[in-house]
Amino acid sequence: MGVVTRRLFPAADDRSDAARRIAADPVVADHVTALALPGSNFGIGSLPHLSAGQAARFSFEAFDIPTIPSLPRRSPAELAVAQALMGVPGVTLGQYGAVAVDCTGLDPLAEVTTDLDGPQFIGLRAFLDEAHERHHRDPVKWQFLGPISVGLALERAGAATEVAFPAALRAVRSHLVAIAALIADVLPESPQLVILDEPLAGGLVGRDFPLAPDDAIDLLSGAMAVLESSATVGVHSCGNADVATLLAAGPHVLSIPVDRGLVSIAGYLDRFLRSGGWIAWGAVATDGPIGVGQPRAWQRLRSLFCELVQAGCDGDMLVRQCFITPACGLGTHAPSVARHVAEVLRETSLSMQSEASTARFVLGA
Repeated sequence: MGVVTRRLFPAADDRSDAARRIAADPVVADHVTALALPGSNFGIGSLPHLSAGQAARFSFEAFDIPTIPSLPRRSPAELAVAQALMGVPGVTLGQYGAVAVDCTGLDPLAEVTTDLDGPQFIGLRAFLDEAHERHHRDPVKWQFLGPISVGLALERAGAATEVAFPAALRAVRSHLVAIAALIADVLPESPQLVILDEPLAGGLVGRDFPLAPDDAIDLLSGAMAVLESSATVGVHSCGNADVATLLAAGPHVLSIPVDRGLVSIAGYLDRFLRSGGWIAWGAVATDGPIGVGQPRAWQRLRSLFCELVQAGCDGDMLVRQCFITPACGLGTHAPSVARHVAEVLRETSLSMQSEASTARFVLGA
């Protein structure tokens, strides 16, 4: 199957109208968390496929919640930062994903152009083609680079802090609305789970971070707010991010890798769960070489749940309000490795759904 045919996608003017409707008069969608089975799995970010059609089919076959992929190995245009900065006045994207900023042309108030027919979104269009052919009506998940990381990319390219982050917020909000509108046009019955990826948020509380924590919270919250009435919105960080700061921004879903260090913030996680939040546990490792002999992901997650319960978390909520994911994206691995990770992910989800109980976590059985 080739990349999508034009018949699936509204004309650019129609898309703009749809985007304005989502921003100005949002319709409250069925929340993904109200429809998903606890322990359901989805993908994180990128896939390694060179064929957009193969990547789309893989996503439907591999994940409980089909995940719209980016395909940076197919083209650097699908790198997260290239997607986020596409159409921003004053920004030029190089052939291999490099970012050049004309500081005199970068304006936080300037209109941002979102060209969903461009090379940055071939993975998205192929996914929607596949979904249309399958008559898909269930939830879909997609991911986009968050404004904190986009702002840091602009700053590192030479923009002043006071310009870089407002420009990043405007770009992210514009792209989020446009993508959500396109998905809603093609898949009007499919609730959307949207995760903002903040890979550069690890230094949020560091002295040399260019934003105060409160400003970073406002930035992330401002990006999520543009879709919060029409989608389930969350935040993901692969790095050693300050989870308390991410939670303060108000996500409905927190996506983080499984790590024993999370026991030290059990109180924050418990309050998040009690407020109705869901946690997407990155239970399947994706860093370094991945082979068939990697430890069973379910055992690692189960052990963490035991410790979290002993630290005060509600065990029932840990089980009921959870997704299972890879720790991070799979774009740097081979397609065969991506398939293996998906198999481990499925085994982990099934174990969660069939074996988990509060008593086991409390007793450590």
